[in-house]
Amino acid sequence: MGSHHHHHHVAEGGESAMAELLDLDAEVLHSYLSEVTAWIHELAADPPPRRILDLGAGTGAGTLALLQRFEEADAIALDVDPHMLRRLRDKAADLGLADRVHMVQADLDAEWPAIDTVDLVWASSSLHHMADPDRVLAELLAVLRPGGLLAVLELDSFPRFLPDDLGLGRPGLEARCHAVRAETMADRLPHLGADWGSRLSQAGFTVETERTFAIDLTPPLPAATGRYAQASLRRLRSGLDSRMSADDLATLDTLIDGDGPGSVLRRDDLAVRAKRTVWVARRP
Repeated sequence: MGSHHHHHHVAEGGESAMAELLDLDAEVLHSYLSEVTAWIHELAADPPPRRILDLGAGTGAGTLALLQRFEEADAIALDVDPHMLRRLRDKAADLGLADRVHMVQADLDAEWPAIDTVDLVWASSSLHHMADPDRVLAELLAVLRPGGLLAVLELDSFPRFLPDDLGLGRPGLEARCHAVRAETMADRLPHLGADWGSRLSQAGFTVETERTFAIDLTPPLPAATGRYAQASLRRLRSGLDSRMSADDLATLDTLIDGDGPGSVLRRDDLAVRAKRTVWVARRP
């Protein structure tokens, strides 16, 4: 999801649950990540980057995908959560990439760490978590070499998995859940859905291109899709108490319940639908 991994994850299911969700996101949406990194590889190929910064690296989907694209590069994986960075370190070791990844634990809302100049910055679903993203963008402009590239990836919508008519309760359950979620997120994450192109320009970057990736996976789906849907819906479920009807909550609980007969793990009508937008900007 490369997603939501700079803040807020511990309160919503714990470190392990969030790490699992990020890993499942990378596994199920592998084709999307591959397409984006191939595109970035083309845009950043002259000269190819030797130092990459992954801002809000989470469990490392972006870090590791970029290192496999740019075989001569090293990466700085920056995240606030040591649990995420340990998981990234283990994955890098499994892939034989451990010596090419440098871990930096830092809370960017508190202090910018000492980082040498980099050639490429990857910020996947991380900027909207910052208390002051414009300050962070100014720091990125300073750390990026002239001509270096910044890729900002943000969610247009959270993934959706269910048919509108589940055959359980009233139609439109998932849409109602997302509407309530959006209301709560507006207070906690005021920068979610921001006009990042404008903010990049104001920070001094030259915005080269903007591209929306529409994700629409239908059967046959990746093997992990059921677990991805379950983990995502569990995250969605947190915080919905008292905000939705008892029937809707009961239906949602049935869907995310272990591997029971009503669980998403047993459904054969799942899909994966989401939109993610990528802004690519350059330091003049």
